[in-house]
Amino acid sequence: MNYGYITVASAIPQVRVADVDYNVEQIERFVVDADKRGVEILVFPELSVTGYSCQDLFAQQALLDRVEKKIADLLEATERCDVISVVGAPVCIGGGVYNCAVVCQHGKVLGIVPKRFLPNYGEFYEKRWFASSDDLTESVVIGYAGSWVSVSGEETLFKTARGVKFGIELCEDVWSPLPPSNNLVLSGADIIFNLSASDGLIGKNAYLKSLLAQQSARLICGYVYSSCGFGESTQDVVYGGNAFVYENGTLVAESKRFSLEEQLVVSQIDVDKLRTERRRNTSFVHAQRGHKARVFDADETDERRFELFRYVDPHPFIPENDDMYASCDEIFSIQVCGLAKRLVHTHCKCAVIGISGGLDSTLALLVCVKTFDKLGYDRKGIVGVTMPGFGTTDRTYNNAMTLMKGLGITVREISIRKSVMQHFEDIGHDINVHDVTYENGQARERTQILMDLSNELGGMVIGTGDLSELALGWATYNGDHMSMYGVNVSIPKTLIRYLVSHVAENSVDEQSRATLLDIIDTPISPELIPADEHGNIKQKTEDLVGPYELHDFFIYHFMRFGFSPAKIYMLARHAFSKDLYSDEVIKHWLKTFVRRFFNQQFKRSCLPDGPKVGSVSLSPRGDWRMPTDASSALWLAECENL
Repeated sequence: MNYGYITVASAIPQVRVADVDYNVEQIERFVVDADKRGVEILVFPELSVTGYSCQDLFAQQALLDRVEKKIADLLEATERCDVISVVGAPVCIGGGVYNCAVVCQHGKVLGIVPKRFLPNYGEFYEKRWFASSDDLTESVVIGYAGSWVSVSGEETLFKTARGVKFGIELCEDVWSPLPPSNNLVLSGADIIFNLSASDGLIGKNAYLKSLLAQQSARLICGYVYSSCGFGESTQDVVYGGNAFVYENGTLVAESKRFSLEEQLVVSQIDVDKLRTERRRNTSFVHAQRGHKARVFDADETDERRFELFRYVDPHPFIPENDDMYASCDEIFSIQVCGLAKRLVHTHCKCAVIGISGGLDSTLALLVCVKTFDKLGYDRKGIVGVTMPGFGTTDRTYNNAMTLMKGLGITVREISIRKSVMQHFEDIGHDINVHDVTYENGQARERTQILMDLSNELGGMVIGTGDLSELALGWATYNGDHMSMYGVNVSIPKTLIRYLVSHVAENSVDEQSRATLLDIIDTPISPELIPADEHGNIKQKTEDLVGPYELHDFFIYHFMRFGFSPAKIYMLARHAFSKDLYSDEVIKHWLKTFVRRFFNQQFKRSCLPDGPKVGSVSLSPRGDWRMPTDASSALWLAECENL
């Protein structure tokens, strides 16, 4: 493993039914090729040495003897290969023939796993030819292909030299009510390999993919599936050839169906991520009690140069394009229902919200409008307050006013200039010194106005701060950091643009649409520093704390999976092109993220209520509990050594 990744592959070789020599020749080519490509574990289809569709020929001694002879030849030919190969073959054990997975490495058989559930319905007649692993009432040591192997009906795991444990099941096993993979995973398997021979039927492939996705998700494991393809007998059925690699319910690689060509699907599974997910899932930890399995160790292998070739999403919070509409609707529904409950519970029909003409307050306003519409409340009960200050530009002011009027809410304009100047005079602060006092004084004045106005109107102050700002502490303590209910608290900055765009394109009039699109294009800024000589925004947030798309990437992998700075750095370099962010830029902002995340925990420790929307949340009452005075030394030291 490197950075927690293991390289795996699923092979679909061409076969000739009962032509063992030809089939092993194809398998050998795949093993050698996979080894050259750095594959650590390679799986073949069910009964790949003979072909699955031999039928009554499985009872022929000549076939069974040839299988063992050619597996011995395969072991000799691939003796120098580090890759662990899992091939399918009929194996004689005692008085029965078993449908088995034979696990090979460095010229020897590491283990043999017989199939448990034998389908004997419809087009399948496996009980006619094979015995089940349940028929092995005790462990049996057999000599096979030049190796002595202990075979058992008990759960059997294999462990690579770098500590990855994997288990094996065969085709029907995963379709059964109690798949062996359940116990294998609870006994410690990180990955399940499935040797299969699933025929192609209308609708079956979609069901199979759903089944494998659910199994890998439920077991929080990697799942590598190989099913036989072209070359199997088409006497009564057709085998389409399927190769899948799943990771915790997500399909990360697949083959082409019904291809006439052989295929090798190579991918990588993040075992560290799986283990992190299991550790945090108390139900999984509980279910592991009492489970154990036999474990066979694989051989030591030389360390190889690691190269990540799996796709890494640079924007992990953004839904896929195909799901964008439904995802945006669902996100709004969560925000709306959260706010609706709070309004109903408090018997409140007035929402007070500061509108700056920026992204965050725009999203919060849209949530308020949708909530009032859902509850049947008059939109005039939403009091939008724009509070121009020393850094307010015409662009943001006009957008705020136009949007509020277009949405039909109550509009209030209260300038903070006089009150802030008086405040600076009272505390003896020079208004020409644009320091943290200058900035935070404005932010707190705006919050005071909103809070006092809500008292006067019997309303509720709606918070606008988002997940990205909270992670970085980019909020004024007891200023915009505070509200009575924060609807954006688990929405990252990169996602807000898409949510606002969703409303612009689907739910508003043309003028409001134009305003929303301009708000999306406006540079992100708290506007606490006066504009430049041309009246444009001078204080740009991303110039000060870094690009939000980088920080959201860091937040996701740091919070969701607990990855180290070194791994996050490696993933970011892979996800973003060097033309966009150089290694030094990524390193600089990663260090900034770590420093600010630890230093600003005190703000997150006293957040107002707000709804969790995605898999990452910073609520001190829910997902994230961290001491305010925790040291960041360990993480910063790792950043320095990148």
